[in-house]
Amino acid sequence: MVDKKISFNIEKSFMTNNSDIILGVDEAGRGCLVGPVVAGCVWINQEKFPSELLARINDSKKISEKNREDIYKHLCELDDDVFMFEYDAVSAGVIDEINILQASLLAMKNAYQKLLPRLKNKPVMTLVDGNKAPLITPCHTVVSGDAISFSIAAASIVAKVNKDHLLNEIGKKFPEFQFEKNKGYGTKAHIEALKKYGPTPYHRLSYAPVKEYIK
Repeated sequence: MVDKKISFNIEKSFMTNNSDIILGVDEAGRGCLVGPVVAGCVWINQEKFPSELLARINDSKKISEKNREDIYKHLCELDDDVFMFEYDAVSAGVIDEINILQASLLAMKNAYQKLLPRLKNKPVMTLVDGNKAPLITPCHTVVSGDAISFSIAAASIVAKVNKDHLLNEIGKKFPEFQFEKNKGYGTKAHIEALKKYGPTPYHRLSYAPVKEYIK
């Protein structure tokens, strides 16, 4: 059942007619110790988007992995006149170089720029989760946006699923870290593997828990 707080109210507040394009942007993976930070940028046609699928859209953190994967599968099947998305991943190396906040904002901007050429019209507004704005004009930051905006919530699912997919691929190269289970977060098993094997080439070396085990 849809969280009653989630709606298109914020989107509609920036629209003057139904053809106006409002985008939603969110990121996933800021707290991971390994792998890229990933941002998703989406456009939802509010008139055509399937109501049964809309009812399943929520903050990605509130949805099980199985449901996220299923929702994402259905999102990928929608026609471009109903739903469009792009995502971007910024690597651990860049995170170490410019810091996680700037890397997150960069991923958001890149995802936005990837989607822009596919749109029929320039967006009248881009809604960004959080309180920090990437270099997108015009944009509007929304604290806890993934809990109140369908566009941002859908972007959070796109970002989270693709971040997890990338971690799963890294995990195939380093099965001892169990990335398919911890998704890069600092679980007890992950820290124990760091202690035993040291960081992989995909770890964020600027993160304190990783720094400790650099050999």
